[in-house]
Amino acid sequence: MPTLSAPSSPADGLAAVVALRRLADRLEAQEVERALAAGWTWSLVAEALGVTRQAVHKKHAKRIKETS
Repeated sequence: MPTLSAPSSPADGLAAVVALRRLADRLEAQEVERALAAGWTWSLVAEALGVTRQAVHKKHAKRIKETS
């Protein structure tokens, strides 16, 4: 794996971490919704994400219900 160069300041590095977390959250939400639309169960989604069914349901169910 290639090495990453450090940002010029801790503030820049932490801002990058925040941006990556937000991107990861958006991608997760999109893919969970896509998986459920494709017929996946909450258990299958949870297994793919490496979390419990309860955790993934708690995190995404309300948002998905609101957009349906």
